[in-house]
Amino acid sequence: QVQLVESGGGLVQPGGSLRLSCAASGAIYRVYTMAWYRQAPGKQRELVAQSLIGGSTHYADSVKGRSTISRDENTVYLLMNSLKPEDTAVYFCNARIATILDRLEPSDYWAQGTQVTVSS
Repeated sequence: QVQLVESGGGLVQPGGSLRLSCAASGAIYRVYTMAWYRQAPGKQRELVAQSLIGGSTHYADSVKGRSTISRDENTVYLLMNSLKPEDTAVYFCNARIATILDRLEPSDYWAQGTQVTVSS
């Protein structure tokens, strides 16, 4: 099957920076979209940034200009600068992947989530 493994969360002071990583592995035929979502306590999960096929990217307005999503084959990164307390959330990596056994029907996969806390 497919696994997504995240790393890079933690406690950061306001104004600081953080880089999250997410590596996809397993019976992968092709990785399509890779994205980062986040969910703060009491709030719905929201899209933070997407890396689309062809190299285009999309950012939520709340992080635009201070975040960068990038990819290296089956690994996606999220660099966040000028972090604010409102960035505190559990961050989830998401990927749309076609497996070797089902090349025509990609599915969404989620990582386990990593806590990012922005606090002094």
